[in-house]
Amino acid sequence: MHTGDHDLFIYFFLLLAERVVAINNFKLFSQVVAVAARNLEDAQEFASKHGISRAYGSYEELARDPNIDVVYVGVIHPYHLSTCLLFTKAKKNVLCEKPLAMNAKEVKEILASAKMNNVFFMEAVWTRFFPISVEIRRLLAQGEVGEVKMVRAEFGSEQMHIPRSVQKELGGGALLDIGIYCLQLICMVYNGEKPERIQATGFCLETGVDETVVVTLKFSNNRLAVFTCSLRVQLPNDAIIVGTKGIIKIPAHMWCPTSMVVNGKETQYPLPEPSLPLNFTNSTGLRYEAEEVRQCLLKGLKESSVMSHADSLRLAEVEDEIRRQVGVVYSQDCH
Repeated sequence: MHTGDHDLFIYFFLLLAERVVAINNFKLFSQVVAVAARNLEDAQEFASKHGISRAYGSYEELARDPNIDVVYVGVIHPYHLSTCLLFTKAKKNVLCEKPLAMNAKEVKEILASAKMNNVFFMEAVWTRFFPISVEIRRLLAQGEVGEVKMVRAEFGSEQMHIPRSVQKELGGGALLDIGIYCLQLICMVYNGEKPERIQATGFCLETGVDETVVVTLKFSNNRLAVFTCSLRVQLPNDAIIVGTKGIIKIPAHMWCPTSMVVNGKETQYPLPEPSLPLNFTNSTGLRYEAEEVRQCLLKGLKESSVMSHADSLRLAEVEDEIRRQVGVVYSQDCH
C-alpha cells in the first residue's frame, strides 16, 4: 500500500461532516476516487482541495457509481440507517462510522441488508484494530493475567459546545458518542458475552440526551465491568483489565492507545507521523481499521472477525438497555 495514498485514505476518515467517500484499487493500494455530500458545492470544494476525481451532490449518485470497491459512511448516526441501506442495496461494500445505528432494531436492519445483498460490512470501531488491542487479545488468550475479573474504563471530555453531542435530533449523548469506546473494550475482553445484569445511572441534559452515565455490568462467574462517560468533564480516560494473575493498564487515551502497562512493565506503540493535518487525537491510527477492511476484501470476507456483526449487535443491545435505565429516548425508538 503506497504510503501517500494510504495517508490520504486515512485523512478522509477524519472529515465526518455529512460526507461519504468511496475507495477503489484496494488490491494494490487505497485510493479515494469519489466524495459525496448533500450539497454539490461542498462535495466539489472537498474534491478540489484533496485531488479527488469525482464529486457528487447526493449519496444516490455515488451509489450508482460502478467504479468503487468500498464506501466509508461518515454521516452523523441518525442517518446511518438510511445511508447504509442505500449503499448495501446498491451492492456496495461498506465501512460505517460508529455507533452503527441509533438502536438495536436499526442495527439488525442494516446487517440484514448487508447479508441479503452479499456485501462486506463493518462498524468502524477503530480502537479494535490498534496494535495495543491486538496485543491485549493475545495476552488474554494466553492467560498472561489469569482469569479476568474486572474491567474499568472511562471516557469524558468537555463537548457541551458541540451541537451534534448535545442535540437529540443529531444523535447526541455521551453513551453513543464516547461511552461506546468503553463498552466495546469490555465486550472485547469478555469475548462478546452477554452481561447477566446491567445497572446504569446518570442524568440528562434539557435536550433529553445523557450528559454523564455510570454503568456496572455483571458477567458470568462473578466477573464485573464498570465504565463512566461524560460530555461535561474531562476524565482520566484510561482503562484497566484486572485478572487473577496480573493487571493490564491502558493510559489515556484509551480509545486510541499508544502505550500499555502489563504487570508494571510499560511498552510504547508509537503511531506513524501524519503527513496531513488531523482533526482528532492519534488519528493516524485509523489506518489500522482501513487495513482490516482491505484484508477482508482481499479474502472475500463479508465481515471482520475482529469487529463482527454479532459484536455490533451486542453493543447496540447493551446501549439500548443503558439508555432505557437512564431515560434517553430517541425518535428512532418510537417507530
